[in-house]
Amino acid sequence: MMHNETIRQETAAMHDYVIEMRRTMHQLAEIGNEEFDTRAVIEKELRADGIPFTELEGTSLYAELDTGKPGPFICLRTDMDALPMPENENNLKQKRIVRSRTPDKTMHACGHDAHMAMCLGACKALSRHKDELTGRIGIIFESGEECGAGYEIILDYLKDYKFDAFWAIHVYAGMPTGKLCVHPGPRMAGVSSIDVTFHGKGGHGSRPDQAINPVFCAACYLNNMAVAFANQIDANQTVTLGVTSIQGGTVSNVIPDDAHVIGSMRFFDHNEGVKAVKIEKEVAEHTAAMHHCTVEFGPGVREGAGPDPVVNDEKLGTLAEQAIAELAPDAVTDWEPWYASESVGWYLQKWPGVLCHLGIKNEAKGTGAAHHNTYFDVDEDALDLGVLATLKYIAAVQENYGK
Repeated sequence: MMHNETIRQETAAMHDYVIEMRRTMHQLAEIGNEEFDTRAVIEKELRADGIPFTELEGTSLYAELDTGKPGPFICLRTDMDALPMPENENNLKQKRIVRSRTPDKTMHACGHDAHMAMCLGACKALSRHKDELTGRIGIIFESGEECGAGYEIILDYLKDYKFDAFWAIHVYAGMPTGKLCVHPGPRMAGVSSIDVTFHGKGGHGSRPDQAINPVFCAACYLNNMAVAFANQIDANQTVTLGVTSIQGGTVSNVIPDDAHVIGSMRFFDHNEGVKAVKIEKEVAEHTAAMHHCTVEFGPGVREGAGPDPVVNDEKLGTLAEQAIAELAPDAVTDWEPWYASESVGWYLQKWPGVLCHLGIKNEAKGTGAAHHNTYFDVDEDALDLGVLATLKYIAAVQENYGK
């Protein structure tokens, strides 16, 4: 395993490289399943480090560093895609250091550029100390995290793999630079879609009795959902009811054929997420029957909900807290869970592991705008801590393997 002083030295040695990679990836800013230039950069870096990789369907990659010695099978994961949204030339305070090459169309507004850079920095350090390591280290480069395009392909490819420990980082704009959280338990919410279309019968606005108005049906559905949630969701749990749009018709004198309701539900308990989807469907079906409408559910309304909440493993989360505190005692904190969702939840259903939240909020630099926001920016001073935490987690898992 890599010792503490080696980890400190390698983290410092990777500083300029990680920043360079973050800026390169930020400029590329490719959306899900279109990360071809991004993948080419990653492949070039992996070749330089002597780490073999496999291209998966779409634009995802799986790489693996095999030490040839007995030890744990550890998996690192990073996401690759940007968002289809414009990028402001400024962050919250000043001009940003680097911009997307297509700032009117795409930007890294969630920190995936930083995730890739830290992962590549850790890979380079690991390859330089391969002789000191044990076991195998797999590395997932996931395409299309934002649109759910990559994780199923990756999970299918790795269906027979038995990782002993999983690790991922997500930068968090709500947490100050210099802090991180690897606490056991729920870290990010599970999510299920609200995607319901009510089909009625269109007609002239002057004779609603000759039509079947799906707009009233949709409005009634929202009220019924609110009542059902208040009375059926466990009072000790939280499931958010985030309705974002109700759309039916475009003019004042035409009753439309259809009305569409969309949004999402977020939860930290799997069973309550499953219950919320059941409520969504039952309420929609009964409301439709009341109004003589029919109902159709979108593909995001999954049986059983998902992705699941991101829940850090009790043993590995505790190990990560204790190990990282050896090198950065002031950095480790217990932060409140984040209501955003992450495909890491799917991986942690299959393998035990940890998602690390890494703070990037620095008011002096203007970083700290919410994720998926045109002013979002990353404090590059935070990235060293992410590399250090990754290397120390791997060292701690190797040291404690079999104990």
